[in-house]
Amino acid sequence: MTNIDQTATLATFGAVWAVLSVGHNLADHVIGQTDHQAGNKAAPSATEVADGVSPRRGWGACLGHVAQYHLVMAVLLALVWAVLPLQMSWTGLTAGLVLSAVTHAFFDRRWPVRWLLERIGSKGFAELKAAGMNGMYLTDQALHQTALLASALLITLL
Repeated sequence: MTNIDQTATLATFGAVWAVLSVGHNLADHVIGQTDHQAGNKAAPSATEVADGVSPRRGWGACLGHVAQYHLVMAVLLALVWAVLPLQMSWTGLTAGLVLSAVTHAFFDRRWPVRWLLERIGSKGFAELKAAGMNGMYLTDQALHQTALLASALLITLL
């Protein structure tokens, strides 16, 4: 790989990462999720399932949000790709967006976030909801950003 190719790859990664970061905030907090989706996308608790609630409850809201979210992301990526000479492929875009969609839906069911926090010794952080802080939300956002980093790598390198 020449220095020019390396520079183009780094520039593409930087641009893609920036678009995904901005897109995430826009799509997760402004135009990619309705109040209904936000309030109903989580999986039911084990207690609710034991009481007869379907374990599939919430998937409709979750998948609706994931679809809206990724439409926003795809539009932003397309707009940036249209004006910047980025080295991206349809294969990379597809792989990156699929990874993002799968991980986003998984984390937004909420139990994986709680499970992780409990396993790493942060059960109290999972319960934190004071002084404007919410441990589950902050962890959810950190996990989404980590998945988007992996998505940016796929989009850039495939």
